[in-house]
Amino acid sequence: MNTPKILAPAGDKNSFLAAIAAGADAIYCGLKLFSARMEAENFSTEELARLTQLAKSRHIEVYVAFNSIIKESELEKVYKILSKLCRFVDFDALIVQDLAMINLAKKAGFKKEFHLSTLGNCTFPSGLKTSDLLGFKRVVLPRELSIDEIKEMAQNTPKNIELEVFIHGALCYSISGRCYWSSWFGGKSSLRGRCVQPCRRIYEQKGQKKRHFSCMDFSADVLVKILKQIPQISTWKIEGRKKSPHYVYYTVKAYKLLRDDPK
Repeated sequence: MNTPKILAPAGDKNSFLAAIAAGADAIYCGLKLFSARMEAENFSTEELARLTQLAKSRHIEVYVAFNSIIKESELEKVYKILSKLCRFVDFDALIVQDLAMINLAKKAGFKKEFHLSTLGNCTFPSGLKTSDLLGFKRVVLPRELSIDEIKEMAQNTPKNIELEVFIHGALCYSISGRCYWSSWFGGKSSLRGRCVQPCRRIYEQKGQKKRHFSCMDFSADVLVKILKQIPQISTWKIEGRKKSPHYVYYTVKAYKLLRDDPK
């Protein structure tokens, strides 16, 4: 039986420590800039270097989400940040959506794994083949896929690629952030990590005031037995870099129970 890694979110130091305490297999987090969750507190390079060292002492992997779209005017700035990151932080993978990041990161000295963010929008089997050609070692599937669609993706996954699936957290009204609503409302782009979540607000329609557009949040707890039977899925991902340490700790603990002791 496949034993997937449980990947925990960390939006600040306390959530990072909660993920370690709960026994997560891996932790993903972002820097102060160019992350898809810019509203989280996030990390400086110096802080992340120390926390990563602690995680590694517990055999926990660390992935850095550098997954917002990069503007042409920002290339030099991105290169400098990546160079500093590669020099001082012993992390295991870079999560990206912008393909320009691959050459930039290699130029900055990055020699480990590239993971294609869910924002990279790999929704069809042909996209997995392209991801393989580009050098990605893992693809994060959109959380909107059904179990049958996930199985179809798995059956067409190249041998060099692993799949990562979301098992818990928020759902996006659009397809994993491919949405201009927040930009139209106030110039804050979801693809630049600054979504103000207008879909979760209260609107009035025909005299009814409610959250007409808000999705229910997502929990795949009833599907973990099925997901464990798909060998291409190497990782279960918990969404929530803006959530509390309490959420991180107990969600990791819950899915460890479901994975390791389902009875």
